[in-house]
Order: sequence, then C-alpha cells, then structure tokens
Amino acid sequence: MNGDDAHNPLQRLAALLTRLPGIGEKTAMRLALSLVKADNDYVTALADAIAGVHRQLGLCEVCFDLCTGGTCERCRDSRRDAGMICVVAQPQDRMAIERTGAYHGLYHVLHGVLDPLGGVGPDELRVKELLRRLQGDSVREVIVATSPNVEGDATAVYLAKLLRPLGVQVSRIASGVAVGGELEYADMNTLNRALADRRAL
Repeated sequence: MNGDDAHNPLQRLAALLTRLPGIGEKTAMRLALSLVKADNDYVTALADAIAGVHRQLGLCEVCFDLCTGGTCERCRDSRRDAGMICVVAQPQDRMAIERTGAYHGLYHVLHGVLDPLGGVGPDELRVKELLRRLQGDSVREVIVATSPNVEGDATAVYLAKLLRPLGVQVSRIASGVAVGGELEYADMNTLNRALADRRAL
C-alpha cells in the first residue's frame, strides 16, 4: 500500500481484508465496497462482533477449543462420554464433526498439524496437553480426526506411536473424506460414516 492509499479508508479496509485466508485483492475490494453501501446498523453490528471475538473468545483450558469461559460447554457436559477423545487440527474441524450429531465424546484441538517444511513440529501443537489428559485410566479411545492429506496423515501416525504405549486404543477416521481434502468441508453424511468406520492405528 503506497502513502496515498494508506489515507484512503476504502483502500485501507480492502488491504486489511486481504489478510484474511482465502480473500484476494478483488474479493477484498468487493467486500469493502459492499460495506460502504451497507446501512449504519449493520456496519456497527459487524464491527462490534469483530471486536467481541477478541474480547470474549479464549481457549478452553481442557480441550483448547474456542470458548467464552475457562472451560467450554462440551468439557462441562457430564452427559458426554469422557472415555473418548476426538483429536482435531482446528476448531472448525470440531464444529464440522459436532454438526453430524454422531459423536458424543470429548475433543482435543491441536491448533495445527505437523508440517516440518512449514516449521510446525510437536512443540508447536497441543500434544503435551493431550498427554496430560491421558494420565490415569479414564480415557479408553483416542480418535485422530485430522484431514486425510500428507500433514494430517503424518500427525496421525505420530500420535499413534506416542499414545499406544499409554494403553489407550488409537483409531483414525475412515477415508470416506476425500484424500487430500479438508475435514471442515466434508458433508455431514461423509463425516458420520468416517467416524463410524474408523480403524485402529
């Protein structure tokens, strides 16, 4: 952004929007222009919602999913099966699985997958926190629900080697999700089948 653009509110907004994933320059400008045309109530509500995400959202101290308190509603729910933990890469993957209504255990969010070329190793993920949750004998199965791509598969294999000596069953969601695809984009029936047909690692 040059000096003139930095003082242009439309250009500044578009430049900020391009920092969001999947938003290129043309899309950013189209969104910025639509906000210019939007009514004041909507723009105010949108700005408040964006600010509220940073003010109110944090990480669950148990599973590291996004939540508005110290512990998320799933970790607090005594009706859920505490003997099962479904490990996902990102909060949106947990949301996708939860929408199926087929899984009633707990979750653990890694906040990424192993990617040595991208500088992401086990220390950058919430792996140590997962190991702490497996102390004792209350957890009987860990389901690794990372996307079926190179990084997701490498993460699943790494976790299986790490967790098997602890005496818990480690399984992987079935490959009903398209190989190379992202979990968050899979439809509910596919995810339901992938969970039901999970296999031991």
